[in-house]
Amino acid sequence: MWFSFWRSRDRFSLDELRYLTDQLQKVQVINDVNKDFVIEALRSIAELMTYGDQHDSNYFEYFMEKQVMGEFVRILKICRSVIVSLQLLQTLSIMIQNLKSEHAIYYMFSNEHLNFLITYAFDFHNEELLSYYISFLRAISGKLNRNTISLLVKTQNGEVVSFPLYVEAIRFAFHEENMIRTAVRALTLNIYHVGDESVNRFVAKAPQADYFLNLVTFFRKQCIDLNVLVSEVLRTSDADGTNAVVAAVDEIEDNLYYFSDVISAGIPDVITDNMLQFLIIPFLLPSLRLDAVNLGAITSLYLLCCILRIVKIKDLANTIAAALFCPLEVFSQKSEAKLNGHVSERNYMNDIQQSERDNVKEVDARLKVSLPSLAGCSQVHPEDVISQNDCGCSHGPLRDALLSYITSGNDLQVLGSLSVMATLLQTKELDETMLDALGILPQRKQHKKLLLQALVGEGSGEDQLFASEFGPRRETFSSDLDVYLQKLKEQFGVVCYFPEVGTSPRVHRFQVLDALVGLFCRSDISAEILWDGGWLLRQLLPYSKAEFNNRHLKLLKDSYNNCTCALLEETRGIWPDLLETVLCDEWKKCKRAIEASSPRKEPKCILLPLQKSSYDDSIPSESSVFAGESMCELVKVFVLLHQLQIFSLGRALPEQPPTYLPTDSPESSRASTAGLEGSGPKPGVELRLVDAVPCRIAFERGKERHFCFLAISLGTSGWILLLEELPLKQHYGVVRVVAPLAGCNPRIDDKHSRWLHLRIRPSSLPFVDSAKSVTLRKTKAKALVDGRWTLAFRNEESCKTALSMILEEINLQSSEVERRLRPLLDFQGDVDDLFNHSEALSTNSTPSNSL
Repeated sequence: MWFSFWRSRDRFSLDELRYLTDQLQKVQVINDVNKDFVIEALRSIAELMTYGDQHDSNYFEYFMEKQVMGEFVRILKICRSVIVSLQLLQTLSIMIQNLKSEHAIYYMFSNEHLNFLITYAFDFHNEELLSYYISFLRAISGKLNRNTISLLVKTQNGEVVSFPLYVEAIRFAFHEENMIRTAVRALTLNIYHVGDESVNRFVAKAPQADYFLNLVTFFRKQCIDLNVLVSEVLRTSDADGTNAVVAAVDEIEDNLYYFSDVISAGIPDVITDNMLQFLIIPFLLPSLRLDAVNLGAITSLYLLCCILRIVKIKDLANTIAAALFCPLEVFSQKSEAKLNGHVSERNYMNDIQQSERDNVKEVDARLKVSLPSLAGCSQVHPEDVISQNDCGCSHGPLRDALLSYITSGNDLQVLGSLSVMATLLQTKELDETMLDALGILPQRKQHKKLLLQALVGEGSGEDQLFASEFGPRRETFSSDLDVYLQKLKEQFGVVCYFPEVGTSPRVHRFQVLDALVGLFCRSDISAEILWDGGWLLRQLLPYSKAEFNNRHLKLLKDSYNNCTCALLEETRGIWPDLLETVLCDEWKKCKRAIEASSPRKEPKCILLPLQKSSYDDSIPSESSVFAGESMCELVKVFVLLHQLQIFSLGRALPEQPPTYLPTDSPESSRASTAGLEGSGPKPGVELRLVDAVPCRIAFERGKERHFCFLAISLGTSGWILLLEELPLKQHYGVVRVVAPLAGCNPRIDDKHSRWLHLRIRPSSLPFVDSAKSVTLRKTKAKALVDGRWTLAFRNEESCKTALSMILEEINLQSSEVERRLRPLLDFQGDVDDLFNHSEALSTNSTPSNSL
């Protein structure tokens, strides 16, 4: 028989199929002698059936006539070899995946052979066998539709009572191998998307419904693991740890997308309810406080953002929003509840508490913005309402915790809070009335809501729409908030007893605005994060200054004045020659950032350490590069505050900052006398040696060279030049060495009055010059260390002359930079007019007790 099998035949013929089938039917036992034949026969049958499905229906007619599927089952029963089982599963997978004929698929599914193979007791200790088995199940799920799915289930009284494909697949839903988990989820989605209502009811009731509960439990475990990684990365800033966080984030987001797909497929809201009951309410929300040590506030903020962004379910979004009005203590009580007989949530949290204590040494509450107290005021103005709740206390509503992060949290806490607010604002599934209750309903939507109320005859809408800017407004919350608060109470046992829930939403809008204005007055938050706050403010108040009051304007004015003074000092600092360039670049970036349709950063940025300098941490703080980074940070803050000032005036932001154009250098200037052109000096260029002072310098030990020293400024640029005198051309020299003038910090040696010490900084900032940035990131830290020159002059008088020349040219350079920026620096006059006007309106307005 074996010789006949190997004889030459047409591999893709019906005779070949007949031969292979006949030979398989003769196999009564599988051993080492015929094992290879059985494997080859199974593989060849898969090829022949795929070929026949595309070219000749007689192949499948013969397959059905000889009941080859039954032969496959028989082979499996008599098989003791894992390798044969592997081939059998692969053969079936290939056939099912490649068969296009509906008739063929229907036949494959119409008997109990598939269910027998699905429920067969394979030895899954063999990982390869498990992989083939899961691929087999997934191949079946890929052919499911409303007709074929009914062939794989058993029903009783119109209800599905057995579905082996689904039940067996979800056994491996939480396997340690990611590829298997992914395949099982793809399989379940194929089942859910069939849309068979009886099947969907089957998977949503016990015991199958435990799968969805286990999904949430598994996801919660991933959240705990993520928090441990985040805590370690924030402590060490390790690159490998950062990569681990990014990988964990990708898997968490994949899980959330899976949740979203399951819900959108029409499965009852078991996942939504489980997420609220066992993850969000007892686990995430209790961590929204400055002193949280359970999951970690930063991780919780990120997870809330992701859930709202990915799982787009109206009921879920509105329930989370309503929960922000509840006090922390009610969630802490829920966190102690046991989950399905397992250990309590608190025990889960305790697993990472010690890690939090060890790794997160410091919860930053450095600078709390001081806002005027309203204690003792007999009349409260809407303009003066501020948030006074302390998120560090367990008695405050969770919404106040978000505002507290903005006013007193560290960089990542501020970024996390802003991200949550931005996500809520952009969640289309969230009712506008909920946004209004939270105080983050954009002004344009407020006007739209009031206009609609006026048009349909609701009395308060017309009154509020046409109310005076500083007059009273009688706003109340919609019943939508009450609906979701009632749901929290009845379904999840969370009771909100805060009296402020009934407060006017205008009060909450002012609390948010107060927090944002307070943020812009902080000096301990990075400029990039302040820009994110600018984006949120721009969303809330896109058209006018109506919501700004005199206190807001005063805070912004004071902060802007301080920043302006610091910027003015930079004109005489180390980098004045780049100040205008950096300012123009950051102006465009900031304008794009705050006018964008969505925030610049993804939520996962909350979890990662803020980007530091791309260069070695060993660079000393007195380095010019360090000063350059500080200058750029200052410029970013100044640009934001300046644009906010323009915004507060109700003006559109210009594309470019207002600056004066450059002017021609006076003929009497040192640059003109030397014959320096506008492009600046370059090595090899000839210049007149006007005012040049002879000197000596050694760039290498024992190799002293003679030069003519010259300091020159041209517009906002300046250089220190070392020229070599031309012997055949009197009073002319060739430029040999060029260094920046600004930041040279000239100083005559205390012991040698003929020596002049200079600091030589880089000609440009690597992180500003994008063309050079990538290259310089790869250089060593020593390449960024400032140079040090010591020039030796003929006598003390020559040394003083050189020093005087440097100071004179630095002053000319700085004065020109200041002149160019004067329109920006003189902008405060318009702001003062606005402040005086606002204060006058506030004084003349009638106080209101309506709040």
